[in-house]
Amino acid sequence: MAKVKTNYVCNQCGYITPKWSGRCPECGSWGSFEEKFPEKSSESTRSKKKPDIKKLKDVGGIEVSRFKTGLVELDQVLGGGCVKGSVVLVGGEPGVGKSTIMLQVTSVFSSENMDVLYVSSEESRSQIKLRADRLHLKDLEFDIISTNDFDEVEAAISSHDYNFLVLDSVQTIASDDLKSPAGTVSQVKYITYNLVEFAKSTGLTVFIVGQVTKEGSIAGPKILEHLVDTVLYFEGDYSKGVRILRAVKNRFGSTNEVGLFEMRNEGLVEISGFDFLENTDNSAGKIMTCVMEGTRAFLIEIQALVSSTYFNFPKRNANGFDLNRLQMLLAIVEKRCGINLSGADVFLNVAGGLKVNETSADLAICACLISSFKDTLPPESSLFIGEVGLTGEVRLPGNIDSRLKEAAKFGIKTVFMPSGDTKKQDISKNDKITGGLEIININYVNEIIEYI
Repeated sequence: MAKVKTNYVCNQCGYITPKWSGRCPECGSWGSFEEKFPEKSSESTRSKKKPDIKKLKDVGGIEVSRFKTGLVELDQVLGGGCVKGSVVLVGGEPGVGKSTIMLQVTSVFSSENMDVLYVSSEESRSQIKLRADRLHLKDLEFDIISTNDFDEVEAAISSHDYNFLVLDSVQTIASDDLKSPAGTVSQVKYITYNLVEFAKSTGLTVFIVGQVTKEGSIAGPKILEHLVDTVLYFEGDYSKGVRILRAVKNRFGSTNEVGLFEMRNEGLVEISGFDFLENTDNSAGKIMTCVMEGTRAFLIEIQALVSSTYFNFPKRNANGFDLNRLQMLLAIVEKRCGINLSGADVFLNVAGGLKVNETSADLAICACLISSFKDTLPPESSLFIGEVGLTGEVRLPGNIDSRLKEAAKFGIKTVFMPSGDTKKQDISKNDKITGGLEIININYVNEIIEYI
């Protein structure tokens, strides 16, 4: 196959050169050159094309055929299973379990007599076999290639009618059509684009494993995530083996679903729920709250330590929570509750390794700060739910029925929450939902002091 002649174009000023350069001689910008491919279509070809325009009301819907992966949690994140001809990108930090779950899914498809090709550009065949033996996978009747040459992959999927393809990973494989090394922007874009085109035309289902940068995003150009149909991210606490699979993009389902897995000796094992509570002992500066991960509710523990500072400027540290929002809540507590926190160091921690990104934990954090500052115990077996505004008012978050059900399941006796509107008041007083929970309305943050 003849190599494609390419040029390098500066994405800042449009300067064109046949060779890559670190600095653009025209505008002086660094690292701005991108590899561009020549257009295959000519003017005569484009002029002959006629657009097929239809009214949207005349377009008939199609039923999307799905097939199960064998992992209920993964199927839930995908929206009910894999779609034929779809391309799924799986990202996550090293060691989080990307290759493990791909090998498990490949074994499931192999047991269902599906033609599967596993391409590994990072590991040898013997290394993959050792992992399969460690995971005790029995159905290994699938083809495997260990190569860094994308042309071999193209030849393999073109010569055989495969149903499923795993590419691990896209940053370590390269095509001879381009002069750039593996992992560059042009290589990642070229390989992904060809796989997407092949999948759409043949119905091949493709899973692409992507490496991540130190910032946590998938390495390579952002267009990589735009080309694929679904983008999945692995996250979680390494110390406890918990993995949360989250859908960032999904053209065939909702992005509100999350999958829960636990890393064990036999691989990633799906779990229906997880207790993120360290212990249930009642102590100062420790409050429980309920957060939503997708459509699931989890009880978590918020810990706060407020102590006198020995420096000119007090220290503020938050683990698992936004530091800027913590500083805002500190200002609200100091202003609305009359508590002087300007001379105190504040440390906040979310137990269990979770990251709280929603505002429903505001009331619990304020209660933690007051409890630690006054060194008083919060009410036993209690839960705090609510979003705190700048004026000190507390608002009711969404999915309150799911949160109350989860609290009742774990034996919570008292829930501190705002009254909300009439409809949500009825929900909070419905024994079928709350399980007999005692609901105490906190409409302003200064009302917490009465109970702590």
